[in-house]
Amino acid sequence: MPELRTTDYIGRITWLGMVPQDRKNIRSTPIKKAFASYAGFKGDFHAGLTRPACVRVRNLHAKGTEIRNTRQLSILSAEEMAQIAGAIDLSELDPALLGTSIIIEGIPDFTLIPPGSRLQNAQGTTLVVDIENGPCNLPAREIENEAPGHGKGFKAAAQGKRGVTAWVEREGPLALGDEMRLFVPNQPVWPHLG
Repeated sequence: MPELRTTDYIGRITWLGMVPQDRKNIRSTPIKKAFASYAGFKGDFHAGLTRPACVRVRNLHAKGTEIRNTRQLSILSAEEMAQIAGAIDLSELDPALLGTSIIIEGIPDFTLIPPGSRLQNAQGTTLVVDIENGPCNLPAREIENEAPGHGKGFKAAAQGKRGVTAWVEREGPLALGDEMRLFVPNQPVWPHLG
């Protein structure tokens, strides 16, 4: 029996980006297509099979410790991006300012999909959701640089809407317009949380 449930939810890629390795900030550069290798997008700042531990895992690993890279990609929802923009009084929010890899449209409450979920396109390219990408102040700075007075509210507005981090399970191409089917784990929520 498959451990991942096929859902009827299909999202469409509306934006792709890559954060340059020689970055001066977190901004990504828009691209039309990418090859998702086991290390992520070639030339991307977050690419690699491993990465140094950062503040996101400080309760597990000392900063700089080499760990498996489950943060190769940052995937956000078009719908949640619109909600964030509205909350900080902008007509729209440029994905590049958030260091985004992929914007996907059509999957409700995208940030809340379970860890371990998969997104797969028709070519078989498969991405594994690691965890929610918690909001931080780095995108707020970029928003503030472009729209003074609007960046300060980003962190609060993006709570529960900042998307997810992901890694590549099966290599393959990704392109604007690709449809990505959502697969979710059969596992129920652990009852001891709370």
